[in-house]
Amino acid sequence: MITTQDLTKRYGKVEAVREVSLDVREGDRYGLLGPNGSGKSTLVRMLLGLVYATSGSISVLGEAVPRHVGRVLPQIGALIEEPAAYPHLSGRANLRLLDAAGPSTPHGSRRTRRRRVDDALEQVGLAGIDRRPVRAYSLGMRQRLGLAAALVRRPRLLILDEPTNGLDPRGIRDIRDLLISLNASGVTVFLSSHLLPEVSALCTRVGVLDSGALVLQEQLASLQAPTGRVLVSTDDPERAVAALDGLVEHRDGADLVVRFPDAAALNARLVAAGVPVRSLLVQRRSLEEIVLNVTGSGSDQFGAPATPDASTP
Repeated sequence: MITTQDLTKRYGKVEAVREVSLDVREGDRYGLLGPNGSGKSTLVRMLLGLVYATSGSISVLGEAVPRHVGRVLPQIGALIEEPAAYPHLSGRANLRLLDAAGPSTPHGSRRTRRRRVDDALEQVGLAGIDRRPVRAYSLGMRQRLGLAAALVRRPRLLILDEPTNGLDPRGIRDIRDLLISLNASGVTVFLSSHLLPEVSALCTRVGVLDSGALVLQEQLASLQAPTGRVLVSTDDPERAVAALDGLVEHRDGADLVVRFPDAAALNARLVAAGVPVRSLLVQRRSLEEIVLNVTGSGSDQFGAPATPDASTP
């Protein structure tokens, strides 16, 4: 769906994006992670032909970008940074104008416009929208409207830059559930974010940018495979330590970190030794641990309020 080869963007002597080779496959929920200022927005803009690369190549839906971007844009829904809208018009009027201005597609005919606009508003939780102008909307409502604009033509591919910016926790969950549902119906989702918990809850595949370079790209399930350690909680930690004969790597009161590849076999061994087991938890690496392990300190930290990349012109 999206491939880039050695994609690079320079602004003078500054390399905002450095030799990035993305591989976004059909059916992915791909999360592009990176601290604020790592080049995410610049990269997303290049995928849509809004910023030209200094070197390297881009293919989206099998077409070269920016050369043939006009062929693929009708099949893409995009939300880039703060959603654009005519502030004096209602959200519904904005969507109708946006749809009317777009190229004709099988899912974009004038005959079905009203239904598609209503469906998009319902999907993002704005079905009860009134005639208030967009200038009266909260940031969260604007973000939902921007996502509705991305959905109104029923795209094959969604490209989203910080799609949950400005939303409260319930709104974030609603958008996450919507994207998972759209993906299940055949829509490939590509989003950039600096919010690790959201990417961890939503995405199946991740890439990590650090100072413009892609330092990691992998299936999330592979990255978060079991570590070979099990967290054991017991009312008799001394007996557990004795029964495990050197396999305990760390003890904190009644909690033990045990080097053991099979939690079920570990439980059986403890029970046979007369150790009362409260719980066993297979340890996996968190996305935070994974990302911080491959990123340096040259960019702003993860989890800060979303701001445009420092590299964005």
